[in-house]
Amino acid sequence: MYSRYIKFPDSHSFFLFGPRLTGKSTLLSQAFADEEVLFLDLLHPSVHQKYLADPETLMREIEGAKNKYKRIVLDEVQRVPALLDVTHHLMESPSGRHLQFIMSGSSARKLKRSKANLLGGRAWSLELFPLTCEELGKDLILEKALAFGTLPKIYAAQAEEAQEDLRAYVDTYLSQEIKAEALTRNLGAFIRFLPMAAAESGHIVNASNIGREIGVSYKTVQEYFQILEDTLLGFWLEPFAKTARKRMAKLPKFYFFDMGVLRALKKTLKVPLECSSPEFGELFENFFINEVRRLNSYHRLDLTLSFYRTEAGAEVDLIAQRPGKSWVAMEIKSTQRPSTALCSGLLSFADIMPAADLILVCRIERPQLFRFGKRTVRAVPWQDCLKMLSDG
Repeated sequence: MYSRYIKFPDSHSFFLFGPRLTGKSTLLSQAFADEEVLFLDLLHPSVHQKYLADPETLMREIEGAKNKYKRIVLDEVQRVPALLDVTHHLMESPSGRHLQFIMSGSSARKLKRSKANLLGGRAWSLELFPLTCEELGKDLILEKALAFGTLPKIYAAQAEEAQEDLRAYVDTYLSQEIKAEALTRNLGAFIRFLPMAAAESGHIVNASNIGREIGVSYKTVQEYFQILEDTLLGFWLEPFAKTARKRMAKLPKFYFFDMGVLRALKKTLKVPLECSSPEFGELFENFFINEVRRLNSYHRLDLTLSFYRTEAGAEVDLIAQRPGKSWVAMEIKSTQRPSTALCSGLLSFADIMPAADLILVCRIERPQLFRFGKRTVRAVPWQDCLKMLSDG
């Protein structure tokens, strides 16, 4: 069992969101396993039916407990959104002001669609991700993380079992999150959309092209991507721009949250992953950007993340704006032999942001320097770059 780096507040109420199988329920049951916790597993059929039929049962139980509980855990709260109205009332009432409410969920979409009470800032919002490099420590095998991802149960499995678990994960997502919650009326089109969205992971999204391929409108494709984002299977990386107006005029990139799930959607799980292949390079870029995003959340780094691309085609994979510090521009390559030819995008970015740190992130053992007149590009082992960012 790996120690997770996410930090829970001692007394402040909070939401814990995260995709399925990231370990939310396990983590909460371990962190708050005492008699002063009322733990409601809303995935359990009888528990779900009880509170779905009468959400105010929770209020009566707490009032009847006479200060027995200090914490109330509502696991998978999106299954009974009305419990959030009860939670809000309890937070404002004498019988509930001393309580810490902890609400977990694998999807924010049902809460949004049902116009659920999100407690108006009374609860913090935290996110749990698949295992990070820090959490895996010496158990990290990069090739394995790229091939099968780092969802705890799947990473611990043997290759054949991991493949089957990932196929089941995708099927479960379609049946439980999409079909059961009726998130889209046209499930067939959405199923056709998924492998295309996976193929575009890490690329600028052209919704019109995808729509033509699967026979739906541009707007519908946008809604499908919104479903992926709301069910926490992916996220947008916005283009770099000095002003919000210029940024709005450019198209973003979409990234899936886990490399194993990405390969399952692309149906490439059985294809051997060769270090010299284009797929390895694309997965490495996706993996590294996901790692930075996880560090940013867990360590509260407040980084603003984006990518850089010019009309002429110059590109930098990841730009990090650090509060009160210089920008960091990172070109991400899986190579073990960095060269000056890989630095052109970084130098282009330096033309508009001369003070930026220019980093070539790659799979080398020790840092290297490339000099271009007054400018310097540092080729850095990817692990060192992550540590640099997490240390500030």
